[in-house]
Amino acid sequence: ATDLTERKNLEAQLRQAQKLESIGQLAAGIAHEINTPAQYVGDNVRFLRDSFNDYSSVLKLATEIIVADRPAGMGTDEADKFANAVEKADISYLNDEVPKAFDQALDGVDRISKIVQSMKDFAHPGSNDFHATDLNKAIESTITIASNEWKYVANIVTDYDRDLPLVPCLTSEFNQVILNMIVNASHAISDVMKNDSGGKGTIAIKTENKGDHVEIHISDTGCGMSEEIRKKIFDPFFTTKEVGKGTGQGLAISHTVIVEKHKGTIDVTSEPGRGTTFVISLPLSINDSADQGGQPDLAVNPTRAYTSQI
Repeated sequence: ATDLTERKNLEAQLRQAQKLESIGQLAAGIAHEINTPAQYVGDNVRFLRDSFNDYSSVLKLATEIIVADRPAGMGTDEADKFANAVEKADISYLNDEVPKAFDQALDGVDRISKIVQSMKDFAHPGSNDFHATDLNKAIESTITIASNEWKYVANIVTDYDRDLPLVPCLTSEFNQVILNMIVNASHAISDVMKNDSGGKGTIAIKTENKGDHVEIHISDTGCGMSEEIRKKIFDPFFTTKEVGKGTGQGLAISHTVIVEKHKGTIDVTSEPGRGTTFVISLPLSINDSADQGGQPDLAVNPTRAYTSQI
C-alpha cells in the first residue's frame, strides 16, 4: 500500500495557488484599467474646483458692486433683476456647498486610486526570489484589499514600527498570509456578532523590530478557540467554518510560506471568548535561501518609515 495523503495535499495546495495566481493576474489588469479613468476624472474635478473658485470670487465682487453701489447707467429695474436672479439661484449657498462637493468627489477619486494601487501591489505576480520588502506598506495594501471582509464587522487598529527595516521576503506570498489572517479574524468576530449586537469588534495589527528579526502581531476580539482546535489549525483541510465558507487551506498555506519558505515562525495564542493572537516572526537575514530558489545570504538593514493612513 502507498500512502498518497501528502501527495494529494500538495496537489490541492498547488491547485489553490494556481487559482489565486489567475485571480491575481486578472485583478491586476482590472486595476490598471480602472486607474486611467480615475486619473482623468480626478484631474477634471480639480480643474472645475479651481475654476469655480475664480468664478465665484468674480461673481461675489460683481454682486457687491451692483447691489451696493449700482454702476452709472444701470437702472433700478436692471439692478433689481440682477439681485433677484442672485437670490433665486441662492448664490451664497452654492458658494458654500459647491467647493465641499468638489472636495468630496476628489476624496472619492483618491480612495479609488488607493484601492487600485493596493490591488496592483497585492496582485502583482510573485517571483521565486526574495526582495527587500517594506512590510508596513505591504500590510497596509492588504488591509485595503480586504476592507470588504472586515469593515462591516470590525475596526482595524494599526501600530507600525517606524524603524522597521526592509525584510527579505516573497512579497506576494507574504501578502496572502496577511490576507488569510485578516479574513479569519473577520469571520471570528462575525461569529461573535451573531450572538451579541454590542457593536463592531477590533482587529489589531502591530509590527516590531526585534533586532535580528521582525514580528507581526495580529489580534482579534473574536470567538477564540479551544486548545484542542488550536493544535490542528495548521493542518491541511482542517476548518471549523461551515460548508462553503472555509476550505481549511488558508492557515496551512500560511504556515508553509512563513516556516518553510521564509525560515520564520508563526505562533498562536487563543482562548474561547477572549479572541486570538497570531505572531509571525521573519528573520532579517536568510542564509540558506539558495535551497528555496531565492538569493543566498540576503540581509537587509535599511529602515523605511511608514505611517498608517487608515
